[in-house]
Amino acid sequence: MHPAPLPLSLTTIDRTLIMGVVNVTPDSFSDGGNWFSHEAAVQHGLLLREQGADILDVGGESTRPGAPRVDEDEELRRVIPVITELASHGAVISVDTTRARVAQEAIAAGAHIINDVSGGLADDDMVHVAAQTGAVFVAMHWRGHAQVMDSLEVYDDVVDDVRRELLSRVEHLYEAGVRREQIVLDPGLGFSKSGANNWPLLAHTPEFVELGFPLLIGASRKRFLGHLLAQPDMPPVPPEARDHATAAITALSAFHGAWAVRVHNVSESADALKVAHAWKSARTL
Repeated sequence: MHPAPLPLSLTTIDRTLIMGVVNVTPDSFSDGGNWFSHEAAVQHGLLLREQGADILDVGGESTRPGAPRVDEDEELRRVIPVITELASHGAVISVDTTRARVAQEAIAAGAHIINDVSGGLADDDMVHVAAQTGAVFVAMHWRGHAQVMDSLEVYDDVVDDVRRELLSRVEHLYEAGVRREQIVLDPGLGFSKSGANNWPLLAHTPEFVELGFPLLIGASRKRFLGHLLAQPDMPPVPPEARDHATAAITALSAFHGAWAVRVHNVSESADALKVAHAWKSARTL
């Protein structure tokens, strides 16, 4: 079983790509329930594509802090029909899952990318699915499921620790037969990083790019942005009020060489990318 080949432009084009989020869940932190039905999820995915999303990231389980796990059969019920229909429209699909069976069935349904927030740690069979299918595999920095991840936020140096743990995952992927050209890395913003620890990772984006793997940045609407934008002694601003800050991170990530950004509001990040690419291009004139 192999995924459909990625369009050539996605692997050779000289710009940062946009991965648009399609949450087929009732409880995601940013837009829980808005696209939970099959029809709504498909229409939302097609809209994101029209707005400039190069990849649609379809997920059926919330990974917000404290979220309960979803039964595997329920996750499959949520995402496979959506992936099948979006793929029929020619969309490039990523499946956002930590389960090997979900990833395998998603590839069979037309997905091209496995976006595993656990980097293969949550399900031992995941790395073998990646190796057998040849799908692009996003290995994110992860230390534990949503119920416990905040308790695992202990670092000597967050940049060094995340880099070392990601490279450890890369070695494990190699041992399982995953090829270098399949691997994308993600520093895991917001995962066992509730606040200030996210900023050093973003500030050191060039160092993660220099590891030699495509880099995915997923800062969209996350709580550390909510805290940044809040007035003193006030609660964090709501997720929808974090889109301008997300777009700023999109522009900076692109400027520093990120392969893709994962966002909820595609149109704002598409504009931000145009600015970043124009800026970078002008440096070579």
